[in-house]
Amino acid sequence: METYAIFKDLAIIIVFAKFFGLLARKLRAPQVAGEIVAGLLIGPSILGLVQQTDFLTQMAEIGVILLMFSAGLETDLKELMKTGPIAFLIACAGVFVPLAGGTLLYMAFYGRAPWGSEKFFMAVFIGVIMTATSVSITVESLKELGKLKGKVGTTILSAAIIDDVLGIIVLTFVVGVKNPDSNPGKVVISTLLFFALVLVVGFFLYKLFDIFDERYPHTRRIPILGLALCFFLAYVAEKYFGIADITGAYVAGIILCSIKDSEYIADKADTNSYMLFGPVFFASIGLKTNIDNVDGGILLFAVCFVLVALICKIVGCGLMAQICGFRFKDSLKIGVGMMTRGEVALIVAQKGLSVGLLTPVYFTAVILLIIVSSICTPIILKFLYSRDPGEKAEA
Repeated sequence: METYAIFKDLAIIIVFAKFFGLLARKLRAPQVAGEIVAGLLIGPSILGLVQQTDFLTQMAEIGVILLMFSAGLETDLKELMKTGPIAFLIACAGVFVPLAGGTLLYMAFYGRAPWGSEKFFMAVFIGVIMTATSVSITVESLKELGKLKGKVGTTILSAAIIDDVLGIIVLTFVVGVKNPDSNPGKVVISTLLFFALVLVVGFFLYKLFDIFDERYPHTRRIPILGLALCFFLAYVAEKYFGIADITGAYVAGIILCSIKDSEYIADKADTNSYMLFGPVFFASIGLKTNIDNVDGGILLFAVCFVLVALICKIVGCGLMAQICGFRFKDSLKIGVGMMTRGEVALIVAQKGLSVGLLTPVYFTAVILLIIVSSICTPIILKFLYSRDPGEKAEA
């Protein structure tokens, strides 16, 4: 591929993503739903104008990093601390119920599998894929609705971050049991060390930025250094602790969310995200879809896979939220907000392919789940909030 061809791809993605994003807004749907549809339209499945490349994949990764950094900056830290224990319980339910649901679904289609057999591990891995939550799309939807800082929005954010960590731990255990060379306990220790490091180093970084902000208020050097911190923590989380890079980016935002210029940093980060990286990220979900090799049996499994994955998240997270004291309407919002799948589900699925726990034919079901959940979640959330406008008073 010629180097300059990337400019053509970016031009097509930006124009189509923004056009369909605006069209979605005109139809009273969230813009992100339109951007995902744009990616599907220009991708290999329909028009074939743009092909997924390593460059676009990396651009999309930057997009989700910036989105999570902005989410961290806009988080109410006091509200986050208040919802932390509840979010942990919601995340646990959001992992366990889909894990069980996916395992049972695979066995319902292909028969019971003896413990320890190859078939058993494949069944469990289908459940592991379902445990992933993509908070980025929910974040963008809540930002559009002006509900990101509310009690429900903060709970969803906290639970989704914890959910990803738990999902990675589950993935490591499953791979570890199948592959004796892996060390399942290592990821637990790494996760604990990462958050211990964040608590200590994060406090000093906050103090440093706070002093710097007092001396050079509202200057461009503040968001530039903040962005550098975002990318550095994303790198450290993934490289040295085996935690998703989006967790590191979100933590960077949390560290800076209480300084005076946090909104200024978020505004500068949002400019990059809105102009380029955001559209590329959301359109890339549609670009990854290729339905050429789908037959009737796989299509039926894929449809059931999507339904079970969505229902299990709503039931698991929503029921636990209600047990923890949320109203039914708010519990439903939390369940719906947690049902999106995106980059983490793709990472998990690709890991399954590499270690032999998943065959390529089932990858279509994962892509279908990401697309359906990514489009449905913003629309359902907007409907739920429009029916219950009084939620803001609870924030």
